[in-house]
Amino acid sequence: MSNPLAQLREFGQSPWLDSIRRGMIDSGELEAMRDSDGLGGITSNPAIFEKAVSDSDDYRGPLKDLVEAGVTDPEVLYERIATADIRAAADVLEPLYRRTDGRDGFVSLEVSPRLARDTDGTVAEARRLWSEVDRPNAMIKVPATPEGIPAIETLVAEGLNINVTLLFSRAMYGRAAEAYLRGLEHRLEAGRPVDRVAGVASFFLSRIDAKLEETARARRDDGDGRAGEALAEAGNLAVANAKMAYRDWQERFSGERWQRLAGAGARPQWLLWASTGTKDPGLSDVHYVEPLIGPGTVATLPPDTYEAFRDHGRPGRTLDTGLEEAERVLAAVEGAGIALDDLTDQLLDEGVDKFASAFDRLLEAVQEVRHEVAPA
Repeated sequence: MSNPLAQLREFGQSPWLDSIRRGMIDSGELEAMRDSDGLGGITSNPAIFEKAVSDSDDYRGPLKDLVEAGVTDPEVLYERIATADIRAAADVLEPLYRRTDGRDGFVSLEVSPRLARDTDGTVAEARRLWSEVDRPNAMIKVPATPEGIPAIETLVAEGLNINVTLLFSRAMYGRAAEAYLRGLEHRLEAGRPVDRVAGVASFFLSRIDAKLEETARARRDDGDGRAGEALAEAGNLAVANAKMAYRDWQERFSGERWQRLAGAGARPQWLLWASTGTKDPGLSDVHYVEPLIGPGTVATLPPDTYEAFRDHGRPGRTLDTGLEEAERVLAAVEGAGIALDDLTDQLLDEGVDKFASAFDRLLEAVQEVRHEVAPA
C-alpha cells in the first residue's frame, strides 16, 4: 500500500513535521522521512526546542563546546544551537527546495515570543535570524498579533520568507494575507524580484475546539440553556473555520491583483494547518488532517499525528467539500450565543503567553544542561 503521507502530494498538500531535534538530523532520520514520506518541511517553536533539550542528550556536547568557547548567556546558547539545527535541516531539505523551484522544502525558526507586541523589535530580530541561518529555504515565524502584521509586510518587502503563526480567526488571516500581498507589491514597485519570496499562514486548529468546549461548559454550569448547542459543535468548529478560511484563500489569491503579482513570478502564501494533534480522546487521531486536504496547503503534524496518518490516514481532496456543513456549524455556535471572534481573540492572547512561558522554560532547560556539562 502506498504511504498515505506521500500521497498527500497527489492532492496538492505538503506534509511538514512539527518537531526538530539534532539527533534526527545527524542519524539520517530526517533524510529518510524526506525520501519515503514526502516530508516537505519542518516547523519549530520554543516548546519544541525545550522538549528536545530536556528529553535528549543531543545538546550536551554542543552546549559544552559553546560554554568552553566562552558563551554563557542562556539566550545566546539557545540561539546558537537552534540556528545550527535550522541550517542543518534546511540543508537536508535543500534538494526538495531546488526540485520544486523554491516552492517547498522549508524550515521555520521563530522570533522571540517576548517580541510579539513589538513591531520594531520583531523586524530587527527577524532580520538578524535570517542572516544567521543564511539559507534560502529558511522561514522566520512571526506571530499574527496587531503588532506583528506590519512587521510581516516590512519583512516580505525585504525578501524574507515568513511563516505567520498563531492564526485563529479569519479576520486576522485576512490581515496577514494582505500584509504578504502588500510586501510583494512593494518589492515589485521597487524593481526587486518576487519569484523567490515564500510564505505560509499557520492556522491553529485543535485549540479552537478546546476553547469552545471550555467556554460552553462554563456557560452551561452558569445556567445558560443554549450552551449545550454550542458544546455539541466542539470537535467541528475548527475544521469548519479552516474550510471557510480556505475559501477566503482561494478568493484572495486569484483575480486581477494577484495575477499581476503572479505574472512577475510571485508565489501564493500557502495556508498551513497547525495544532493538528487531537486533544479530545473521543476524536480520531487524524481528525484535523483528513478533512483539510487540498491544493496550496501544508499539514504540519506533531510526531504522534505524523505516525498516525502514515499508518492509517485516508488521503483525498476534502478541503473544498462540505462547505454547507461548515457554514451550519459556524452559525450554530454563533446562534448559541458564543462569538467566534471572542474565542479567537482569547486564543491569540493565550498563545502569545504560552509561547513566552515556553521560551522561559527553554532558557531554564538550556541553563540546567549548561551547568551539568560545564559546571562553574
